[in-house]
Amino acid sequence: MNENLLTEQQLESFRKRAESIAHPRELIIDILRAIQDRNGWVPDEGVEITSGLLGLSPLQVEEVATFYDKIYRQPVGKLVIHVCDSICCWSLGGEEVYHELQSLLGVHPGETTADGVFTLLPTCCLGMCGKAPAMTVGPRSYERVAPEQVAEILKQERQEALK
Repeated sequence: MNENLLTEQQLESFRKRAESIAHPRELIIDILRAIQDRNGWVPDEGVEITSGLLGLSPLQVEEVATFYDKIYRQPVGKLVIHVCDSICCWSLGGEEVYHELQSLLGVHPGETTADGVFTLLPTCCLGMCGKAPAMTVGPRSYERVAPEQVAEILKQERQEALK
């Protein structure tokens, strides 16, 4: 197992937390997020580390990891673009924003740009229905996005990512 996916301090902290709670399963997302924050994504070894820390099977961890679309089980770009494809966003122009992103980035959903900066992923809801259409780029949220704004957003985000 590649325990470099977490620091020794993180491993010890998660071990102690797992021992102190009735349902260690509650820590699955916390551990997977820590692995992802450190490595950019969660490789199979991350699932194994998590299962070992919590006394669960790798399958039990994998079920949780693959349920959440913000846990990445394969390498992604420096910035992941999540485009909301809910009915609210779609009915207010989200589909056009999504097509503009694909066109400007030269990728299809689930793909990463050749320079490794952006990965484009759909998401079922970003919780910004009142400000649709919405998308996130890395940690930043964009509301009421129009297709005409996409190029400038990508330009700014690319500059920030390459600093």
